[in-house]
Amino acid sequence: MISIEILIAQNSGLDRQDLERWILNDWVKPERQSGGFVFQEIDVARVKLIRELRQDLDIDEEALPVILSLVDQLYELRRRFQALGDAIAETAPDEFQRKLGAHLVMRARGGLH
Repeated sequence: MISIEILIAQNSGLDRQDLERWILNDWVKPERQSGGFVFQEIDVARVKLIRELRQDLDIDEEALPVILSLVDQLYELRRRFQALGDAIAETAPDEFQRKLGAHLVMRARGGLH
């Protein structure tokens, strides 16, 4: 975990006022410790994403909540699919896993509708 000062120092072009506004908007959710914010790795990644969206892609702040919501939904679906895949790998018979894998490959190639 890192402090807000270290986060700003490690990310050139990151403005403290912008970061504090992102925290107030709940776009970044660091922990509070000893009267200051402490950022975990996931928070740092989120800050970098927001900065890239704002600076590199010139996305305005009015559009950010929609984009961040879609990104969050995508990551949640990815997490659920990973959990489903793990459950199948741990519990399903080998034959089922082979058939499912073949089915998914065929579907990805456009062979099944």
